[in-house]
Amino acid sequence: MSKRKVLVIGGGPAGMMAAGQAARAGADIQLYEKMKHPGLKLGITGKGRCNLTNIAEKADFIAHFGRTGKFLHQAFGRFFNTELMEFLEDLGLELAVERGGRVFPASGKATEVRTVLQHWLENTGVRVSNRSPVDDLAVNQGQAAGIVVQGKTIPADAVILATGGASYPLTGSTGDGYRLAKAAGHRIIPIRPALVPLETAGPEAGRMEGLNLRNIKVKMLVEGKKQREAFGELVFTSFGLSGPVVLTLSGAAVDARREGKKVVFSLDLKPALDEQKLEARLLRDFTARSNEPLSSVLRGLLPREMVPVCLGLTGISPDRLANGITVKERRRLRTWLKDFRLEILKPRPLEEAIITAGGVDTREIDPRTMESRLVRGLYFAGEVLDLQADTGGYNLQAAFSTGWLAGRAAAG
Repeated sequence: MSKRKVLVIGGGPAGMMAAGQAARAGADIQLYEKMKHPGLKLGITGKGRCNLTNIAEKADFIAHFGRTGKFLHQAFGRFFNTELMEFLEDLGLELAVERGGRVFPASGKATEVRTVLQHWLENTGVRVSNRSPVDDLAVNQGQAAGIVVQGKTIPADAVILATGGASYPLTGSTGDGYRLAKAAGHRIIPIRPALVPLETAGPEAGRMEGLNLRNIKVKMLVEGKKQREAFGELVFTSFGLSGPVVLTLSGAAVDARREGKKVVFSLDLKPALDEQKLEARLLRDFTARSNEPLSSVLRGLLPREMVPVCLGLTGISPDRLANGITVKERRRLRTWLKDFRLEILKPRPLEEAIITAGGVDTREIDPRTMESRLVRGLYFAGEVLDLQADTGGYNLQAAFSTGWLAGRAAAG
């Protein structure tokens, strides 16, 4: 009896997992990758460290995906964080759990993840065709019949589409999967950047370019009302804001701006101090250094780059001595330290986003198998689907889990 032939399009985390699992299940597998080798994007993810997953419970994990999270119940029920960690450790990859339950390779090198997965594909007998972009899907009477590469049709019993999104195009993620899925009759939820830096109004952020703040609380205000809140690290850039806390809030911010709503980020620069404690701190500092200029005294509260921005926005001269600061001016300083506001204009281009929001409509996919409800024998996995979460290892776990399920199901 001949083996079932399965073709996998895309060599990212979802595609590699799908290919290897299908091979393990006894199928004849060939993976088609448009770049020089699989896993290019995986090698740079997480600032080169690769946040593989998170040790959060399943319900919490799914909540990070918002409205489409329930689609992942079946995939996570079959292959979740514990199984992924055991799988990678069995391949010889040592792991480490860090703050917030995030899981990384212990070496801190994303390239090690890529290397162990590439070796695993070799050991499972997956044939990899590099530099082989797929032109089209071959579909015959509602059944996936293969793929078209350089004008040649390659027959198959099943096809797995795992081409990723449209961010980081230099790694091969150029949105090919959306075109292929649409041609097969699938609905594409409009794509947009997610986990993306944000551009802000005014010159303030640019004046602090490169400044990295840790332990900052950021509230997202939409039309003046608090919508979300996040705590962590923030980076000022020439165009606005970046860093983990900004990326976490970016998806909701982008959606609100697309609806024409005003979005403002309120930065609490002293989240450990309430208003009363901050007032006492200001009084203590101003008394102890009463004959020093305010610009010097504020260095005890703020990084050097922030001092002129603070004084400019509060309207206080940097040369004023601390003992000359009025009650009103001190109140303005206190308010600014707890509520420094920056208006969000728009996201950076899709090419700069970590992931792509939108994609193949999950309502047209069977969550038990990742098979298309429209085309038999066509399976989907990873970022090409309309699935996206905030930072913390959630998105990569979804790629591995849907890849695992698609691979096993396609192998029959």
